[in-house]
Amino acid sequence: MTNQNLPSKVYKSQLAKINDTYMPQIESQLHGNGIHMTEYQRTCVINSISSINEMLVKEGISVGDVDQSNLTQTLMHVAALQLNATATPREVYFIKRKQKNKNGTEIQIIEMGIEGDGNDAILSRFGRNVKTVHRHWEVREHDEFTYPGYAGLAVTPPSWTPKGKGKVIRVVYPIEYIDGQVEFFIAEREDVKANLLAHMYNNLMWDNKKTEKKEKIKEFSEVHTLDEILDNSEMQEIGKISPAWKEPQSRESMIVRKMRNRIVKKIPKDFSNAYIESIIESAEDDYQTRQMNRKEAEIVDEIDKNANSEVFDPKPIEPEKRPQNVTEDGEIQEGVFTEVDQETFDLGEDDPY
Repeated sequence: MTNQNLPSKVYKSQLAKINDTYMPQIESQLHGNGIHMTEYQRTCVINSISSINEMLVKEGISVGDVDQSNLTQTLMHVAALQLNATATPREVYFIKRKQKNKNGTEIQIIEMGIEGDGNDAILSRFGRNVKTVHRHWEVREHDEFTYPGYAGLAVTPPSWTPKGKGKVIRVVYPIEYIDGQVEFFIAEREDVKANLLAHMYNNLMWDNKKTEKKEKIKEFSEVHTLDEILDNSEMQEIGKISPAWKEPQSRESMIVRKMRNRIVKKIPKDFSNAYIESIIESAEDDYQTRQMNRKEAEIVDEIDKNANSEVFDPKPIEPEKRPQNVTEDGEIQEGVFTEVDQETFDLGEDDPY
């Protein structure tokens, strides 16, 4: 018998097999949450599986080596939010990390993070009466810019002539609504100072001298700009400012992202599905600050409301017990993140920033 007479065998790629394994589970569970999977949602899942698989292969492990419940849930979140891992600019990214389960066994899990353009995509799909989220403006310090004007109900739109020089000092989002109205939402660079202070205050949560240090930070911040705080070596040390904030290669992207998020996350949204809303509430825009985002949001709100008043010292979560990887001076040591740590840093329900 020749090879021509042999029945042809279809060999599926490893990636195709992975898709066939997870897609039915995801579609079934989404349906159970009142979501009928669209072709675009399928595309988002396939692209995410490809991105996750590529990341794991580079680290010498396979999809089967990560916690399957966590992976399925992550892919469900991607599908529900319709975030595309291969979009340009990217809307979502993934990080692998180790965690111990309730039995103390170390497992590998996948973390999902929403990029700035992912938040834009979410606003476009779920923004209340939003028709179009136009490309945001990044206004630099040497650009020509005029603010919008108002005369009764008549609005004079802002104007912007980019020069391409200097730091980004404000972000403007033109949002077009279904009724034809266009609103311009603006966040200033100095608005991000509240986010930085929240980050610094959070870093002092376990510090024995936190009250004294917070007072120093408050006094300095009242008479100095965001960049002056970031450039000050004493503030860097006292507030334990992370490299993502202070290093030149990441500072600008961090500040711009915070400005964008301050705008996008405060615009009302209608999710029409409790499951999608719960995912949005639990999603974060920055993996490195995942544990602090929610408490940071509370502090930011308090700072905005009580500027120039007493130092805000949030009540510690009960019971206030210092984690094993934190020294008496409040320094966080390198170590494996455990579920015990996660419970200790439970940061509430709301994450508007």
